[in-house]
Amino acid sequence: MVARRSAIEASVTVALDRGTCVPLHRQLYERLREAVLSGRLPAGTRLPSSRTLASELGVSRNTVMSAFLQLLAEGYLDGRVGSGTYVADSLPDDLLRAKAGKSRGPGRVRPGRGLSRRGEALASTPVSTARDRGAPRAFRPGVPALDEFPSRVWGRLAGRIWRRPPRGLLGYGDPAGYGPLREEISAYLGAARAVRCAWEQVIVVSGSQQALDLAARVLLDPGDAAWVEDPGYAGARGALLAAGARLVPVPVDKEGLEVSVGKERAADARLAYVSPSHQYPLGATMSLPRRLELLAWAGRAGSWVLEDDYDSEYRYMGRPLEALQGLDTEGRVIYLGTFSKVLSPALRLGYLVVPPDLVDPFTAARELADRHSPSVEQAVLARFIAEGHFARHVRRMRVLYAERQAALVQAIGRDLPGLLDVRPAEAGMHLVGWLPEGADDREAARRAAAKGVEATALSMYGSEPSPRGGLLLGYAAVGEEEIRVGVRRLAAALGRPTTAADR
Repeated sequence: MVARRSAIEASVTVALDRGTCVPLHRQLYERLREAVLSGRLPAGTRLPSSRTLASELGVSRNTVMSAFLQLLAEGYLDGRVGSGTYVADSLPDDLLRAKAGKSRGPGRVRPGRGLSRRGEALASTPVSTARDRGAPRAFRPGVPALDEFPSRVWGRLAGRIWRRPPRGLLGYGDPAGYGPLREEISAYLGAARAVRCAWEQVIVVSGSQQALDLAARVLLDPGDAAWVEDPGYAGARGALLAAGARLVPVPVDKEGLEVSVGKERAADARLAYVSPSHQYPLGATMSLPRRLELLAWAGRAGSWVLEDDYDSEYRYMGRPLEALQGLDTEGRVIYLGTFSKVLSPALRLGYLVVPPDLVDPFTAARELADRHSPSVEQAVLARFIAEGHFARHVRRMRVLYAERQAALVQAIGRDLPGLLDVRPAEAGMHLVGWLPEGADDREAARRAAAKGVEATALSMYGSEPSPRGGLLLGYAAVGEEEIRVGVRRLAAALGRPTTAADR
């Protein structure tokens, strides 16, 4: 970044007061120093030449040179022979402290700023159990193989559109989404997931998090009870809390959500959030009796079921399971999916499938949120699906992820016997590694992070105590060699002595 900024000459706007007794060179020094401290002149920025700046300010060149020399001596500027004068890349420690003391960047809201109750709730509600960003490391969950993104095909399709873009794509689009993409999504879901819907019931959104937020705001009033899987997805809990819902944690076993417990705790709940095809994070598949029980409850109570089908494409044994929505005969299920787990989170494209009578309310809420998702990206994705590239990509990733899962299981069996218990899974992009009885999974996660490994504590996903600690281990985003290195580092963090191979 510094190299790129340094190639751009800063436009320096300085107000000098000729009516004061403070010399002009001192005023210029103070104004430039303040601009560096405030960040208006970022590190690496090239300043105009002394001759150019003197001409712009209407002062002598000696005045500018005097100010520059003082700033150079104090470490604010850096002179490069044959290149010019730049804002220093590294500022002195005392300068950094001064800058930090004046900072008004992210942090606690100052007293008296007056956030609304909703603002306070939003500010204090976690969306994710992790804060890691950028390129994924072993074993970040929920991220696909970004190195396998079909960039060549995607670029060719995008180029075809941008060479002669239809005028309609460059204006405001339909808040429910680009029509051809909605049609492709509807056809795909009907064939692959047994979802029953017309294309008009599909609403394109900016990822599953926006889908959760829209559903919570459209369907819930503050104080309404909502069932959530426990342990479960933090993003769903966050969206419901931000809408003012009263969360009712419902445990999960090998058959999925324990519907009977939900009815005992809040039979009149307004909504139930579930991930029935591959429960997040434990990986259970909701059994047919539980699915029917959940739908029967929703029908009797007049409640809603929010079905999150976040990674159903990745089932390694047999065909993908049919969606809960396909069993719904009373229009109580809102189905959501995302392309973040299949293609890339950067696309920010997902979708909702809503009952026919909810299409207009959800579309209105979608328009209020941010008008619509980017139209050109929607058009590219529509062609990507229509021409068969999506289906081929999914098949290829299914094979790749099965291989990466096998590599993870094998490496853990070799390097972590007695320290971590993991079993192969029939589906998904992550595994749960179970720690020995009594082990603190949050401490284990901290120790793993110190070794450069991302392993989220299972207890972070629940509101009730877990009978056994575990670590969530994503395997989709990294290659087999990185998986093996990550396991060796994890072994060192959990108890095995470090060797040179771990570094």
